[in-house]
Amino acid sequence: MLNSFLTNPISAIVFIILLLITIAVHEFSHAKMADYLGDPTARLAGRLTLNPLAHIDLVGLLFLFFFGFGWGKPVPFDPFNLKNPRRDAALISLAGPLSNLIMAILGSILLKLFILFKLSFLIIIGNIFIPVFIFLNILLGIFNLLPIAPLDGFKIVGGMLSQKQAEEWLQLERYGMIFLLLFIFPLGQKSMLQIFLSPVINFFYNLLAF
Repeated sequence: MLNSFLTNPISAIVFIILLLITIAVHEFSHAKMADYLGDPTARLAGRLTLNPLAHIDLVGLLFLFFFGFGWGKPVPFDPFNLKNPRRDAALISLAGPLSNLIMAILGSILLKLFILFKLSFLIIIGNIFIPVFIFLNILLGIFNLLPIAPLDGFKIVGGMLSQKQAEEWLQLERYGMIFLLLFIFPLGQKSMLQIFLSPVINFFYNLLAF
């Protein structure tokens, strides 16, 4: 689907814009949740904004563009400013992927409204751009829910465990990049990412983009 969308320069520019919006919403949501929970670190660092330039990690952007996975600039937070550091860190981590899934749903609703009210021109435009927007948000949201450091899912799981279990869980953080690379890169014809995550992403994409 993305290959067909990137067949000309104009499509590529639109794709990049949609990608920047998707990443900006994800990182802004982390910052907003941290600020809501009492930690001003992200706000003081200028991260409480939807301006993509504040959130873009160039390497992460290139990886997402060329390999289908990537990351934004991590949103800083100080656990000492949080009332319940482990639980609140999990909520901050959850805010990013959740915002992407909400954006995907809103995109789907918008496209359905265009069709419902027979807005022909908007249907044409929407069918070009909204499915890509939905796909990017599902991709970023689902991928970041993986319970592998440094992805958001790792801290989310840590927030759901008991104190003792969480301490043992956090010991795995040092091996996160090794696990992540093993998950992403093919060990045979397919990677574990393709085997386990692609069906989930495709299911939600087909459900929302119809």
